[in-house]
Amino acid sequence: MPDRVTRRLAADPAGFAAAGKLLREGGLVAFPTETVYGLGADARNGEAVAGIYEAKGRPRFNPLIIHTAHIDEAEKLAVFSPLAEQIAHKFWPGPLTLVLPKRANALISDLALAGLSSIAVRVPSSQTARSIIEASGRPIAAPSANRSGHVSPSIAEHVLDDLEGRIDAIVMGEAAEVGVESTILSLLDDRAVLLRPGGVTRTDLAVILGYEPDVMHEPDDESAPLAPGLLKSHYAPHARVRLNAETIEEGEAVLLFGAFRPKGLETAKLSINLSPRGDLKEAAAALFSALRMLDQSGASVIAVAPIPNFGLGEALRDRLERAAAPRN
Repeated sequence: MPDRVTRRLAADPAGFAAAGKLLREGGLVAFPTETVYGLGADARNGEAVAGIYEAKGRPRFNPLIIHTAHIDEAEKLAVFSPLAEQIAHKFWPGPLTLVLPKRANALISDLALAGLSSIAVRVPSSQTARSIIEASGRPIAAPSANRSGHVSPSIAEHVLDDLEGRIDAIVMGEAAEVGVESTILSLLDDRAVLLRPGGVTRTDLAVILGYEPDVMHEPDDESAPLAPGLLKSHYAPHARVRLNAETIEEGEAVLLFGAFRPKGLETAKLSINLSPRGDLKEAAAALFSALRMLDQSGASVIAVAPIPNFGLGEALRDRLERAAAPRN
């Protein structure tokens, strides 16, 4: 498919204006958010949204997150209950996506919603992202800016590795601060369900909810997921991923966390520590870059040392479990 010249745009007012114009004209523009780099298109334009799926090779039944620059713009697209309003005003702008009933008059492409009556909306905290959305004058559908199933991009070079020649432009902005995709919280049917852990933790949400939300790491019907990021085999490098490795086989690439050292580490082809000091925020920001580097080592297996299952560790483990899922 590569047949386009992918423009590099500066993260400045001229670059934002150029990106906004391309988006209004139905183009595809990658840009930084605080979570990962997103691949944006006008969410109202079905052909533009189809271009996202084509560029990514993304399954067409997997819905997209719709990004707006301000809360009041999101409220024009989705029906906010009092609880949803409270959560939005607490965590937006920020790395939280809310799944809510779609307003009947919301002019969003059915393709972006995968035919669902619900809509996933987010207001990013990245000023660059919000400036681009404002310049477009449109709600922007924006999944991660990578080929479907590949590890997500935390810097501009990751985007170009995957999508050079497949998209119209990239805004060459800052590295993603959070480093993993947004938390997805469903508030349908008066029930709070954590669909995907991310930058806003379950504990953070419990402070507002008064209880920890139900957790659903996988949809009941994987062929029709409720929200983005819920395919079982996702965030997958080419190498096979082996989790909770306490012993390393010769020639494996190794992903480490903290002070723990698996037996046989000296025989590894390459090892990368997400955070030698055991900082989960540092580890989250480094995850996708580390997976890419380990994958490029040529090792057939990436062995992952144990990672804590609390706070951002829950999001890290979620991504790695998807990377390790059997491939079809």
